[in-house]
Amino acid sequence: MSHNKIHIFDTTLRDGEQVPGCKLNTKEKIELALSLEQLGVDIIEAGFPISSPGDFESVHEISKIIKNATICGLTRAVQKDIEVAAAALKPAVRPRIHTGIGASDIHIKYKFNTTREDIIDRAVKAVKLSKNFVDDVEFYAEDAGRADLSFLALLIEKVIAAGATVVNIPDTTGYCLPHQYGAIIAYLKNHVSNIDRAIISCHCHNDLGLATANSIAGVAHGARQIECTINGLGERAGNTSLEEVVMIIKQHKELDLYTDVNSQLLYPLSRQVSDTMRVPTQPNKAIVGANAFSHSSGIHQDGFLKEATTYEIIAPSEVGADLSKIVLTARSGRSALAFRLHKLGYQFTRDEIDTLYELFLQVADSKKEVADNDLHQMIPESMKIVADAMAH
Repeated sequence: MSHNKIHIFDTTLRDGEQVPGCKLNTKEKIELALSLEQLGVDIIEAGFPISSPGDFESVHEISKIIKNATICGLTRAVQKDIEVAAAALKPAVRPRIHTGIGASDIHIKYKFNTTREDIIDRAVKAVKLSKNFVDDVEFYAEDAGRADLSFLALLIEKVIAAGATVVNIPDTTGYCLPHQYGAIIAYLKNHVSNIDRAIISCHCHNDLGLATANSIAGVAHGARQIECTINGLGERAGNTSLEEVVMIIKQHKELDLYTDVNSQLLYPLSRQVSDTMRVPTQPNKAIVGANAFSHSSGIHQDGFLKEATTYEIIAPSEVGADLSKIVLTARSGRSALAFRLHKLGYQFTRDEIDTLYELFLQVADSKKEVADNDLHQMIPESMKIVADAMAH
């Protein structure tokens, strides 16, 4: 296993499905799981088996079908949860039980009404029980972003000793700044004696818009798994966006990291998830939004038409998106107008474009966007204007 590989743990079918109105049936989950496997994710968190018969069925059926990716089922640190998850995962070629418990004093006091010592005891028992069913056990220390670092390190050390193969350090509330989250990962790397026996995983939420930045900070400090969702779907403000972290790692060679994700499938899968889960993707969403490769400012359009990399660091083809768009608005310049007219089959000189541009601006000022049909309708009138101008 390469030390520089980042394992992509997709939780669209579990954490992503927790978005209100996004409930998926088993058939929909299977279709998305097959697409995720084709995308090249390493782990698919298929559901929370004990939460409902439907979730159990989905995890069980996905376990039968997926052959390459690890199939993961979520549990609490509760015996029944773990037994039910193990039963759901039984057909899987590569099963993983994902169990855990709160790690912050806020959770320990208010959610569990217990002590740090009891939390460690429950955590160790849950990992040991899970190891009776599967070799691959991931432990999540919920709300690790707000946990006491010395306690968090002790908890992680104990669960690794109990058999955890992956330790998940969630910023459950999206609280951390990137340098703070990176420092947590670095602290664990330096203070957990057996940390070399487990993969550290980042699971960041987007409450402050920092999920992607925190996940990248995590892998920069030694984590080797990122838990994420397509389109950044998830509880409250969402999870780390899969397409964002994958393309950041691909673009920034200085990180010296890589994933096995086929980036050319990102845009099609984003559309599939949006359609299946009935959640529109915001137009300005990084990587997969409708406007991600659109240019409307005249200055940007001119630079882009001269050399695409002046305003695009990713080619649309890299993520399977359509060609870049030159959107004609009142902010567009002459070069964009000439480009679009040429695409429509018209040939004009520079002087003619200068004359046409004045008519174009009149149309553009009356509309949000000038469409091809508008240009076609402009041509007869514009030809007369050009002819008159040439005559004088």
